[in-house]
Amino acid sequence: MEIQPLLNYIKKEIDLTPDEEALLTQKVIFRTYLKNQFIIQQGDVCKFQCFVISGCTKTFYADDDGQEHIMMFSIEDWWASDMGSFITQTAADFNVQCLEKTQVAMFDYHDMETLCKEIPKLERFFRIIIQRGFVSLQKRLIRNFSLPAKERYLYFRNQYPKIEQRIPQYMLASYLGITKEFLSKIKSQILLEQ
Repeated sequence: MEIQPLLNYIKKEIDLTPDEEALLTQKVIFRTYLKNQFIIQQGDVCKFQCFVISGCTKTFYADDDGQEHIMMFSIEDWWASDMGSFITQTAADFNVQCLEKTQVAMFDYHDMETLCKEIPKLERFFRIIIQRGFVSLQKRLIRNFSLPAKERYLYFRNQYPKIEQRIPQYMLASYLGITKEFLSKIKSQILLEQ
């Protein structure tokens, strides 16, 4: 599997020397998951932070009734894991499941700790991506509290056009916090307005 997409992503924030790239390459694990396979399941400890090279995943919480509450989707050049579980090495609150055949570059928890000690600027890199993820989550919460469903859908469609065409509508509805029937009504209304 090709490490270049990961290196290109990292180089947007920090410069690595050839020796640092070689060390990083030694610590990365590549894995291919089939459609519907889980990268992590609720209750298990998240051992890996995953960078999506190709494919699509959903991160969700399943409640006691088996209802899925989708928190996010991850496609190429995005990260997928249960960050709380990974950082604390405790039981995961979320599932990460592949919606397509998905190839990932994985960092083992202990290897990531070693890499950050041996390449200190990687610690800065991971801090930046965690901060961005946190800000994104905060903004999503504000949108969910303040915007009507139609506006949330339009935001998603405009912000993530590559995702909508790759996921079933019932999953998008779950992400938006509405029923699939209501999402269909919203989409019909938008078509009539055009």
